[in-house]
Amino acid sequence: MNKRIDAIFYLDNRPVTIHVQDGIIGKIDRHGPTGKATGKKLYVAPGFIDHQVNGYLSHDFSRKGLTVDQVRKVTEAFWQFGITTYLPTLITSPRTVLTENFTILNKAIHDVDIGNSVPGFHLEGPYISPLDGFCGAHNKEWVRKPDWGEFLGWYEASGKNIMEVSLAPEIDGALELIPKLCEKGIVVALAHHNANTEIIAKAIDAGATGATHLGNGCANQIHRRNNPLWPQLADDRLTASLIVDGFHLTPAQVNVFTRTKGIENIVLVSDLSSLAGLPSGEYEWLGKRVQVHPDGKITMPSQNVFAAASSLIHQAVGNLLSITGCSLGDAIHTASRNPARFLGLDDRGEIKEGMRADLILFTVNDCKVEVKKTFVTGKLVYSS
Repeated sequence: MNKRIDAIFYLDNRPVTIHVQDGIIGKIDRHGPTGKATGKKLYVAPGFIDHQVNGYLSHDFSRKGLTVDQVRKVTEAFWQFGITTYLPTLITSPRTVLTENFTILNKAIHDVDIGNSVPGFHLEGPYISPLDGFCGAHNKEWVRKPDWGEFLGWYEASGKNIMEVSLAPEIDGALELIPKLCEKGIVVALAHHNANTEIIAKAIDAGATGATHLGNGCANQIHRRNNPLWPQLADDRLTASLIVDGFHLTPAQVNVFTRTKGIENIVLVSDLSSLAGLPSGEYEWLGKRVQVHPDGKITMPSQNVFAAASSLIHQAVGNLLSITGCSLGDAIHTASRNPARFLGLDDRGEIKEGMRADLILFTVNDCKVEVKKTFVTGKLVYSS
């Protein structure tokens, strides 16, 4: 099926016609001179990629009883916000629950519509620090040391579709686990840890390439010099994912992290929770009592830490624009091109001939991104 999409190209503000054939971007026609950007213009950009999604609207990828229909509902809901690719993320849980849910997720992606938006899965934990603060909202009862046999069980249950693992490098066995994961083509990121500079360097040497939600999954009180933030910022081999929702990081942190890493090495994530979109109040979530605040902030009062996030990735793009003053193109890249490169998704994340036609049409008003249409492999899946 052939179609054409006319809009303003997000990188240079010039009119463009994108020809799509059989779900793939074909010829790209550029028109007219560069003009001054306004919020009224309809832009076209690659679809958003969010590689850390725990759930949405009460549907939780780590909760017992997950169904294929729940995965479908989350996927379809995300299209209205321009999310064309995402990784369902399972966090620290009992072994049987992880096995069951990876099995369900593997079944779900055999549905073509779901599979087109879900290339694989992200395992965050259970191999993380058990210390308060660094453990974050993860249930310490289920935190444990790496077990290769245990992981292989989940890997097989997932249909060998685990694409990313986030772990703490300082726990016994983690440095030995990292190269084994890398040999299978799995992206390894550091998360919920209190590793020192030496251990972080060893983890990167072993193959780790990411710093998961940098600045979070960290105790409120840390040593001003010897803490896990500085070495992760200092090493250019690590790509940093950031939750830019207005709560998890201050504007100063966002600016410092972005300037230090450079826009090329920043990836936006939502870390979206199943609590996102629910009314304010107290909830039991993964064995913990959490508070959903009227402004969308989600906290765990027992540890005085953030428990989860509720802002979607298109909101993070707008926040990055507002906080850093970066270009629209750079902001979009942190939620499209950069995560595609980080995950090795070579067929998406950019508008180029031969790439998948995962595209969004949107407007920008006062740094707020509003998605009007979403295409996944050239198919219109959402129109406002």
